[in-house]
Amino acid sequence: MKVLRPTQQGDERGPATGRPGTPAPPSSGRVSRQPLHAQAVTDVFGTLESSPRGLSAATARERFQTEGPNELPSARGPAVWRRLAGQFTDLFAVVLMVASAITFIAYALQQPRDTGTLQLAVAILCVVVLNAVIGFAQEYSAERTAQTLQAMVPHRCRAVRDAAVLELPVRELVPGDLVVLEAGDTVPADCRVVEAHELTVSNAAITGESEPVHRTAEPDEAQEALRAGNCLFMGTDVVTGTARALAFATGQATEFGRIFRLTAAAPRQKTPLQRQVAAMARRVAGTALAVGAVLFVIRLPTGQGLVASFVFALGVMVALVPEGLPATLSVSLALGVRRMARHHALVKKLLAVEALGSTTVVCTDKTGTLTQAEMTVVRVWVWDQEHSVTGVGYEPKGEVGDPATVRGLLRSAALCCDARLVPPEDQGRWRVLGDTTEGALLVVAAKAGLDMAAEEAAAPRIAEHPFDSVRKLMSTVHDEGQARGVRVKGAPSEVLDRCTRLDRGGRVTPLTDEERDRIAAEADALAAGGLRVLAVAAGEATGSARDRDADESDLTLLGLVGMQDPPRPEVHEAVRACLGAGIRIVMVTGDHPLTAEAVARRVGIVRSAAPAVVTGAALDAMDEEELDRLLAAGGELLLCRVSPEHKMRVVTAFQRRGEVVAVTGDGANDAPALKHADIGVAMGASGTDVAREAAEMVLLDDSFGSIAVAVRLGRSVYQNIRKFLVYLFSHNIGELAPILAATFAGFPLVPITAVQVLAIDLGSDVLPALALGAEPPEADVMDRPPRPRHERLFSRTVIRRTLFLGGIQAIGVCAVFFWHIHASGIPYADFTAGNPVYREAITMVQAGIVVSQFFNALAVRTERESVFKAGVFGNPWLIAAGFFGLALMAAISYVPVLQSVFHTAPLTGADWALLVAVGVLPLAADEARKAWLRRRTVTARPEGEAR
Repeated sequence: MKVLRPTQQGDERGPATGRPGTPAPPSSGRVSRQPLHAQAVTDVFGTLESSPRGLSAATARERFQTEGPNELPSARGPAVWRRLAGQFTDLFAVVLMVASAITFIAYALQQPRDTGTLQLAVAILCVVVLNAVIGFAQEYSAERTAQTLQAMVPHRCRAVRDAAVLELPVRELVPGDLVVLEAGDTVPADCRVVEAHELTVSNAAITGESEPVHRTAEPDEAQEALRAGNCLFMGTDVVTGTARALAFATGQATEFGRIFRLTAAAPRQKTPLQRQVAAMARRVAGTALAVGAVLFVIRLPTGQGLVASFVFALGVMVALVPEGLPATLSVSLALGVRRMARHHALVKKLLAVEALGSTTVVCTDKTGTLTQAEMTVVRVWVWDQEHSVTGVGYEPKGEVGDPATVRGLLRSAALCCDARLVPPEDQGRWRVLGDTTEGALLVVAAKAGLDMAAEEAAAPRIAEHPFDSVRKLMSTVHDEGQARGVRVKGAPSEVLDRCTRLDRGGRVTPLTDEERDRIAAEADALAAGGLRVLAVAAGEATGSARDRDADESDLTLLGLVGMQDPPRPEVHEAVRACLGAGIRIVMVTGDHPLTAEAVARRVGIVRSAAPAVVTGAALDAMDEEELDRLLAAGGELLLCRVSPEHKMRVVTAFQRRGEVVAVTGDGANDAPALKHADIGVAMGASGTDVAREAAEMVLLDDSFGSIAVAVRLGRSVYQNIRKFLVYLFSHNIGELAPILAATFAGFPLVPITAVQVLAIDLGSDVLPALALGAEPPEADVMDRPPRPRHERLFSRTVIRRTLFLGGIQAIGVCAVFFWHIHASGIPYADFTAGNPVYREAITMVQAGIVVSQFFNALAVRTERESVFKAGVFGNPWLIAAGFFGLALMAAISYVPVLQSVFHTAPLTGADWALLVAVGVLPLAADEARKAWLRRRTVTARPEGEAR
């Protein structure tokens, strides 16, 4: 996008970098020829053809048509053909392609040439191509899905247009727009500050500086805008304070746009899961090559030809390679991400999917996550009087008891707010633009009959000391004619410490220690009822406009405001599910301990009479050993009145103990903890840009209920991966065992050919494995403890179950083969490849593997629960894939063309009955194993313990 102004003094843009220079006004001579950052605020408005009222809607539309959207182009990834070609670099694909090439060479060297060898070479290539197409399609689909889901995360900003503060999509911002910023916002464009209150920004995204830097609206004589103290840049973050700034560059014309073009195509790093699978692939491929080489050497002395021995060894190798694994893994992860998105959980990194399955601790904030984030003032307390307030939500409809008595308190509270009430549009709801607590104060002021637009005009704000997590209060300074008035709101304990006087219904008296204790007790009583309590005070500014300590001292306490934020209806069940899954929930909040405990009891986090309630001050007094003892004690824990530093310290302490920690947050202050946690979970609707950027997962509905669903689905994704690993590798044992048995029994031919193995892998392997990746979560998935942090994907449990099921299949197909051979009465030495009995026997081996895999797929659907209880037809895609494999096997047995390709023969009804009887054995054995596990679990559980 273009910059509205830009001509440079001498145009310092370098041809090599294309770096934007210092913003300067047009050459019309209408305003100062100085760069924007060197101009006074009044000149900046003229240069950018804007005003303190912002742009008009018509001007904004016209500039949008001229300048285009304020967005950066999507990073150009590799070309489509390169992505497709990349699928052939997978280790399994490389092994098979090498095998195919050697087979082609063997065919060329054969005298006479064997058509079967050529068929084998082509079949191997077909497997490689099919897997590449499936993997490419899934990766491309997953990428498109991720782009669609990212668009669901709000990227909005506030700007002044036609004198009104509006919430706009960032892409609609144009040069000349007056942007409104506060702590936690990401700067949406390159801007020149025209008004600032205690403003600091983090320029780490642009300059790499870790420390926040101060920004003002004063002119700066720096050589370039990047070093000016009054310029903000797209992609940087507001750390503290508030500001208004004029956008002078958007889109690709920004400094961030220049950097983006240089870095957007950086390669992605593999996740731990991908590295585990790659390592497993190397081990499997190495094992397959080694076993094939050994059998090749063993086979040569038996009199078999070189090519025949090689084809035999190749069959062994192909039998061991799970060709469908890469595609199946891609499908499973993509389905998991989509399922989570349907439940309002946007996973930004695959690492989060993995970690969700092993989460042991959730550190959750309260407001907006456990509650509905719709604060409503229900009590107003002034000296010796408590007044109730009716009405709920942000609609300014309701009444305040005796409004004349509390109007002064509510006026001061509302003046000390940055939020704005937004009327409903198209039969929507009233909403708050800004902090929800401030929105509640504006609503109660309107209920008391105050016209805040008129009040703000009568007492315009001239300075502000924004809220921060250390002071736990906010103050504003107003021009009130003969004096400069100060308005303060914040935590009762912090405000009380700064008060020396008390307003007794219009009569101001010194504040005594007894009165302090009484007010503190009143605040505690309101908090114990589950209310969030704020104290409101007023004073007079006597020092400079920037003297915060002077402004916030010698205050007069006006009273207390109690508001509530009702819990979300779905949270109680979500908390119960997480606790049942062995996940510890720790509430981490800046609220009063009594308020936090009341909400925690409502949602089920606290059930005992005496939970551990620890304040930030108490954490400061603890050393690391004491903190470790506190966390190791287990039980219910509430951390209240905590700062971001406290949150980080607690997360680090949990991780030091080996816990896998998920942290929720929505503010800029939460970003360090979100980034440091194993799974950072940011709020999508109400969260700040900084928090969303730092997190691995974004809750589109801000609800804790979505966390519980995401944990459940995360566990399911990991379980499904392990299920299809068992499925794939167990049938490899079934393919390999007959070959090994025939070798050591002295049978001269292979019980199953390499072409048949490939047919099994394509027809009855890939599709059922893909269907297993879509298996819904098991009913008891949230009744199990989290998996160990360092447990490998191919764990001992997976290996044992693979050997168990694969061993049963191997015994079955070997028995079928040798039974058929011995029943013929023909000596081993007399068998040839064209012998009808031999063709029937190898057909029964292939069909036996296919039939047993059909029942094996049903067995691996669950780990403990009976598949009959879960529902045999609970996964219709799996049933369809199984029947497809059986139909393909029937075609290979009966269709003459396929008989000639696979060297098979037609099977009789008795043959099929025998194969079904043998094939059902893995399912029957696994059902017995599951029943034994369930009985052992019940026996191990102490008497009377609920499940």
